[in-house]
Amino acid sequence: MAASVTLLRLLLWPMFPGVRSCPDGGSLLCGEPAATEKVLDVQLPGPLPPHSPVHLQGKIGLPDPLTVHVSLLSAPPASQLHSSNRLYVSLYHRALCLTLNVAWTALVHTQLFMPNVAEEVDDEEEGGDDEEDKNDVTEVNDENGVLVLNDDNFDTFMEGKDTVLVEFYAPWCGHCKQFASEYEKIALTLKENDPPIPVAKVDATKSSSLGSRFEVSGYPTFKIMKKGEPVEYDGPRNEQDIVARVMEVAQPDWKPPPEATLVLTKDNFDEVVNSADIILVEFYAPWCGHCKQLAPEYEKAAKALSQHSPPISLAKVDATQENDIANRFGVSGYPTLKIFRKGKPFDYNGPREKTGIVDFMSEQAGPPSKHVQTVKQVQEFIKDGDDAVIVGVFSSEQDMTYDLYLEACNNLREDFKFLHSFSSDVAKLLKASPSQVVMVHPEKFRSKYEKASYTLTIKDSTEVSEVQDFFKKHILPLVGHRKQSNDAKRYTKRPLVVVYYGVDFSFDYRKATQFWRSKVLEVAKDFPEYTFAIADEEDYSDELKSLGLSDSGEEVNVGILGDGGKKFAMEPDEFDSEVLRDFIMAFKKGKLKPVIKSQPVPKNNQGPVTVVVGKTFDDIVMDTKKDVLIEFYAPWCGHCKKLEPDYTALGKKYKSEKNLVIAKMDATANDVPHDSYKTEGFPTIYFAPSNSKQSPIKFEGGDRTIEGFSKFLEQHATKLSQSRDEL
Repeated sequence: MAASVTLLRLLLWPMFPGVRSCPDGGSLLCGEPAATEKVLDVQLPGPLPPHSPVHLQGKIGLPDPLTVHVSLLSAPPASQLHSSNRLYVSLYHRALCLTLNVAWTALVHTQLFMPNVAEEVDDEEEGGDDEEDKNDVTEVNDENGVLVLNDDNFDTFMEGKDTVLVEFYAPWCGHCKQFASEYEKIALTLKENDPPIPVAKVDATKSSSLGSRFEVSGYPTFKIMKKGEPVEYDGPRNEQDIVARVMEVAQPDWKPPPEATLVLTKDNFDEVVNSADIILVEFYAPWCGHCKQLAPEYEKAAKALSQHSPPISLAKVDATQENDIANRFGVSGYPTLKIFRKGKPFDYNGPREKTGIVDFMSEQAGPPSKHVQTVKQVQEFIKDGDDAVIVGVFSSEQDMTYDLYLEACNNLREDFKFLHSFSSDVAKLLKASPSQVVMVHPEKFRSKYEKASYTLTIKDSTEVSEVQDFFKKHILPLVGHRKQSNDAKRYTKRPLVVVYYGVDFSFDYRKATQFWRSKVLEVAKDFPEYTFAIADEEDYSDELKSLGLSDSGEEVNVGILGDGGKKFAMEPDEFDSEVLRDFIMAFKKGKLKPVIKSQPVPKNNQGPVTVVVGKTFDDIVMDTKKDVLIEFYAPWCGHCKKLEPDYTALGKKYKSEKNLVIAKMDATANDVPHDSYKTEGFPTIYFAPSNSKQSPIKFEGGDRTIEGFSKFLEQHATKLSQSRDEL
């Protein structure tokens, strides 16, 4: 019989640089492992006592020997030491932990082997070990009264259990550590119940499939398992409240309350939506990950808003089943949320978590226009505001034109701030009569080239759309201030001429800000077809970089954001009105070349998947002679890496199709010079038909397989010469 030995196995892999804190205060390189890994086995004489440091040295492909400091955090009894045991180790080697440019780091898990017989083991003994290993997989350990569950034993343990309290935690989570002793008290209390109620915990960082299955997104998360089905617990984190809730759910006659979220179908949609003063509707797909993530927050918000005075309803529509309803409201992605007011739809652009939804919808349920009663209130808006002030003047609330004004405001309440008044003093200040709407620009944006205010008279015959067009037409001054807060609402029209410099309207810097703005005004007045704005260079540093102007050395820089996502940069020059005018005239005459961020054009692009870069996007994707399926990916994206084998196989399958291109593009390293191909996540996949390049079809299906893509292509292709069976 051989002497007892310890075999430590370290798995090592190349890592992307990055540092994170370790629970013990050290630091580790972290990142996604590459496909190649290396194994380092070290045999030590005799058993390894707890907390004993061991220096390991061996060649693993590095120029110098690797030395790591290994410390076992715990050591089980000798009787439990066999090949299935896994123990944690801490890696303290300075070169590994603290230097960012090393190529390798080591896995934090090791496997501990304690053979106490000769190396050759007969088949019978090996079989016995296998059986023991299987039993260990489903064995449930007890830590201070709390049962330890994992991916392997969870479902087995839950069989036949009526009620179980489960905490999903992370070892590094401060809240989890702080709550540990309280949770042990809860376990003791529920153990004394008749019948006893098990209390368990799951390390969600290890049991990732359980964390995903129960949609755990924060720590600690508590679930009360009732006959195997999860019941959310989102109450106070203390023994009294948690025990009370568990005892309630454990009652034999307990049933989960009905969902507060209404379920709409073709049978009840119009009736419910048309009769509601306001209702929020979610269009979802059962397979959609974002929908699943939203679901618990949406339900919590529905419960909270059901208590609102008056109640505000939240509803949902399975768009995969109710196609007609989804198509009627232009649903093209999931989840899509819309607010309905007496059947009229409005886009929902609010938050997507409970508190945000509740606050947003509570505000939406109020009137779209704020009542102002004094002259001083209006004057403050005009003097200090950043946006045009819109005030409707009416004789009373019974004025029919007041109702029409409110209806027009409702449609645009998320994009504009509306005011109204019944005061004759306010009317006098604005030089307005009842049934008139006045739009006044803040003092800092006025110029000799434009009117200070605009007035619209509302009549009984006035259409709502006329009032809305009035708002949209005059909301911007000749040269406004483009900011991150108003960009999406005010500056979406193209072409947009942006002048970048240190924009600051505070007292000390207003004069300098207006100096440069006045030079822009001199040019803007002669080009009414374009939108002009000034922007702070620090707020838009990334945009300046994309224009190639971040290191221009000039105090003032200029760019034009054109149609289709194209960008144009003015060559660095000392700024004045005439230089700006020449630049805009060159743009107007089509003499400027767009700035496109692009990787080098591939020299050999004959693979099954065509590589597209910024410079070749128009030539390949926008080629009207061919259909193109293009994937926008990110090199670090795990979903993209997972998709790659199937996507490459798809390219091989259709390689013989001369009029169909399977392509991909690194969206982090290349500009997409067309707004129609918006990329909001990775991977994003579009099909660009030969006859409709400006209206690509987004691949929304969850079936990212060769079969799923083939079905999608055959449904939309205009140039496919063979059927799938022939291919």
